[in-house]
Amino acid sequence: MTFQFEQSDTLKRLPDQFFAKLAKKAHKIAMEGHDVINLGQGNPDLPTPPHIVEALQEAAPDPEFHKYSPFRGHHFLKQAVCDFYKREYNVDLDPKTEVAVLPGAKTGLVELSQCLLNPGDTALLPDPGYPDYMSGIALADASPAYMPLRAENGFLPDYAELSTNTLNNAKLMFLNYPNNPASALANASFFEETVKLAGKHNICVCHDFAYGAIGFDGEKPRSFLQTDGAKDVGIEVYTMSKTYNMAGWRIAFAVGNPSVIDSLNLIQDHMYVSLFGAVQKAAAAALQNPQEAVRELSDTYEQRRNVLIESLRGIGWDVPYPEGSFFAWLPVPEGWTSEEFADLLLEKAHVVTAPGSGFGTHGEGFLRTALLAPEERLKEAAERIGKLGIL
Repeated sequence: MTFQFEQSDTLKRLPDQFFAKLAKKAHKIAMEGHDVINLGQGNPDLPTPPHIVEALQEAAPDPEFHKYSPFRGHHFLKQAVCDFYKREYNVDLDPKTEVAVLPGAKTGLVELSQCLLNPGDTALLPDPGYPDYMSGIALADASPAYMPLRAENGFLPDYAELSTNTLNNAKLMFLNYPNNPASALANASFFEETVKLAGKHNICVCHDFAYGAIGFDGEKPRSFLQTDGAKDVGIEVYTMSKTYNMAGWRIAFAVGNPSVIDSLNLIQDHMYVSLFGAVQKAAAAALQNPQEAVRELSDTYEQRRNVLIESLRGIGWDVPYPEGSFFAWLPVPEGWTSEEFADLLLEKAHVVTAPGSGFGTHGEGFLRTALLAPEERLKEAAERIGKLGIL
């Protein structure tokens, strides 16, 4: 007899995995023999630049990296992170106290809630926002308070909407610019307002800077840490996945407030023994070498953006140009919910998009599409949608 062991209450609190459900729907259509154009997930489609792969190949035979890595990461990588932030953002960091190496940004974002929140505590979340912020909050048995992101406010939260009671109870705030899913950028004054608010109410700010290298129309996205006082009240999480097409390598880092960095390091002391040293060596090479490949990647996404938006406008869909990230945030035509319209595009046009409702209540009325396909496939996706005759 095989026993069925019940899951813990902690696992039962976890939300449904939104992207797993989306992938299942897309797989079903593909298995029916249809040519599916998948614009629904944020998995970079281009390879890691060759010089980064070569750095891994050169480092992999080193016997020193065949041992356990230092628990908190190799100093050479943390120094490379500091050099990167100084060069790109003129931000000074201490490699010993202000850098934590992460096995992917998602891991750090989920861990952070477990580091700082107790049962019943409040965390402030953008709505719409990256669904996995909620995963960490659920594991911590804490409670979310949502900050609506609206088009009329540039998809920035309006802090005046938050009650004094909510702000006083909040211990943690997640922000993400360039924004997933709304593709918006944040300006200096918004980050200044955020630092002031966080200091007044003793809130730790976590800025998810996953798309930090991807800004359009000549705009370079701002680091939260460029703001005076930012390190006093928070951290920034940066992933190698998007900037360097290293999603499968699972490496990222957090930088900023020393007490928060220490907490992230502490939880990871009990869960991991850092990362394969050769991967860390390759990440250091990515950060320290010339950044032409990064600029070319951003240019590629901008050109894809232009192709997609112009093609969609050409079929009568009035959609805005994204400001950054590799997503487009598209308003759903009247008469449809976001999930209904996404299902229609999948079933009739065989184009996968992500319904905005999966990112929060205020995501209703939008679809998220990724710029992660060649230009001809983006054009084809628009043509297929146009043939449905809805727009």
